[in-house]
Amino acid sequence: MTALETERATADAAATGAAVKRGYVKQMFSDIAPHYDRVNRIISFRLDQWWRRKAIRDLNIARDPGATYLDLCAGTLDISSQLASLANFHGSVVAADFAEPMLRAGLGKVSRDVVRPVTADALELPFTDGFAAGAIVVFGIRNVVDLNAALREVYRVLRPGARFVILEFGVTQNPLVGWIYRLYFNHLCPLIGNAVARHHSAYNYLPKSVAHFPSEADLARRMRDAGFDAVRWRSYTFGVVAIHVGEKH
Repeated sequence: MTALETERATADAAATGAAVKRGYVKQMFSDIAPHYDRVNRIISFRLDQWWRRKAIRDLNIARDPGATYLDLCAGTLDISSQLASLANFHGSVVAADFAEPMLRAGLGKVSRDVVRPVTADALELPFTDGFAAGAIVVFGIRNVVDLNAALREVYRVLRPGARFVILEFGVTQNPLVGWIYRLYFNHLCPLIGNAVARHHSAYNYLPKSVAHFPSEADLARRMRDAGFDAVRWRSYTFGVVAIHVGEKH
């Protein structure tokens, strides 16, 4: 096999692997959509709502409360509904997710006059360049099959000066907290999640996806490589989660 043939074979294998992951993740979230919110509240001890409010605050919608904002990997529209209910907000929210059942599960939370759900892949957003005044993704960016491509796509659809906020699981540096966290996250969370959602593998996937996600510093570097400026992050709850913020120049 020539070097060119080897390169093509490697690329084909990578594309096949990405397609398999995409299909698996899409089906998994479609299956657990009816139970998604309930499981989140249980396994996070409702801290997920506090973390979400922190991320929304960093989006700083007050800068332009009448504009359009993107809720990426929007899931059951938790973030969209919170954005839409902010005081003085009179803009619109486009909620994009590739698993339509997740969006449908959240329709009762939102007004369709303010929030527009769109079935769309984070790697191929069906929006024009610079259409959004800001974007936010909460516990979803680690599920895309090509993180760097997704960051570039978000950058494309943002207008100059817009913020992009990412809330994701982090890596705690406290040894004791880390040990407790890994015990709970890797063993107890899957048991709870699978029991409530009645899905054998969904919450076994959760710790695996976090383990393979970049560190806070690496994610910040990737955001800068995608074009974002003023990239910074903060950790919360002993490093269990982190919020990254970047701006389009």
